[in-house]
Amino acid sequence: MSRLSGAHGGTIPTVAVALSAALLLAGCSGGSGSGDDASGAGDPGTVTLVTHDSWALDEKLIDQFEQESGTTVEVSAAGDAGTLVNQLVLTKDAPLGDAVFGIDNTFASRALEAGVVEEYTPADLPEGAEQLGGALTPVDQGDVCVNADEAWFEESGLDVPTTLEDLADPQYKDLLVVTNPATSSPGLAFLLATIGAFGEDGFEDYWASLVDNGVKVADSWEDAYYVDFSGAGEGGERPLALSYATSPAFTVSEDGSESTTSALLETCFRQVEYAGVLAGSDNPEGARALVDFLLTHDVQAALPESMYMYPADAAVELPADWQKFAPQADAPFEVDPADVSEHRDEWIERWTETVVG
Repeated sequence: MSRLSGAHGGTIPTVAVALSAALLLAGCSGGSGSGDDASGAGDPGTVTLVTHDSWALDEKLIDQFEQESGTTVEVSAAGDAGTLVNQLVLTKDAPLGDAVFGIDNTFASRALEAGVVEEYTPADLPEGAEQLGGALTPVDQGDVCVNADEAWFEESGLDVPTTLEDLADPQYKDLLVVTNPATSSPGLAFLLATIGAFGEDGFEDYWASLVDNGVKVADSWEDAYYVDFSGAGEGGERPLALSYATSPAFTVSEDGSESTTSALLETCFRQVEYAGVLAGSDNPEGARALVDFLLTHDVQAALPESMYMYPADAAVELPADWQKFAPQADAPFEVDPADVSEHRDEWIERWTETVVG
């Protein structure tokens, strides 16, 4: 998954993912993950967390849990969320680590069907947080939406588009960058938004209209947002980019009165990110404890500022400026999860034929 890093739009989270060998976890409290080694005798060992390139967490939390547990958590980034799931499936018989974070609801059925995660339900699952298959535990959620560079549109004299149909209007030709649904979870989320909007029989025509209107396709969210998007402050040239509804909370002016970007809330698909214990893990007890750790109040409260997503625990207080700059869509587009499971690969192939050729 993919998010801005640093308050008010800092550097890309790939820096934060170099958290190198030290997220820390612990035989910390919670669930059945404490295991027999929780007595304090000996080294609790190492837990490897396999995640996407945008994993980030407040270093104070990392330090705190490192001191409390003595357990070292090595973070292994496997690309964007789509690539992450593909890698987990390919390495099922020789898992890349012990726990996983970053499988989302667009790719979850693939992971479950391949059996890459084992069943585990944390004791402190937040109220209203629904597991998938008894194995994937929700950690955060947010809306994938097109973002607009407000300053660019003001300077150009163009109105900011609002709907999916607007994006195909010739006045917005060569302005939009999205991500590839075969490799990017935001890309797949946006493809599903268009299927939810135009139907299984109409989404290809819609994408053909975007191609005619000069849409650019990037392989990852990082490339789309930080290389191509003019609103990221990195020299990009396209004022419309696929990102998250929370992104505008991190492109706020110095006085905090306004954001230089906005999310088009009529273009959204709601994404949920999950954690789980990898089947065949060398340290399943530590992996279960890590899943528990991701649901603790301190971690959930840190997610808006570190991962830039809404926490799975709805009782957690959100940053004050989120209501103004990072509201969620009232009616995000939806696709039945069973249909996603059955048709995801087919839809990606049809998208590829239409858009890439």
